[in-house]
Amino acid sequence: MSVALCVGTAWAGVDVNRADVAALDGIRGIGPSMSRKILLEREQGKFKNWTDFMARVPGVKDKTAAKFSAQGLTVDDQEFPEIPQSHHN
Repeated sequence: MSVALCVGTAWAGVDVNRADVAALDGIRGIGPSMSRKILLEREQGKFKNWTDFMARVPGVKDKTAAKFSAQGLTVDDQEFPEIPQSHHN
């Protein structure tokens, strides 16, 4: 049982401000190209929050950010806030 618990938490906690390419590539939807963009932007300064991350990384909007967050990606150790039900795309 303890093995399952360890496996369940192994993928969690990939923070964009500390992750390397391999960790970022482990998030479904982030491939080598996006990983490079994230790392290049991070060299300019750490991401302050999800809004900052989405503004600086092309192709990441609310739905994509929510998917990444659901897989364990965080920005400054924060999960992506839930999208309000009334939000229209």
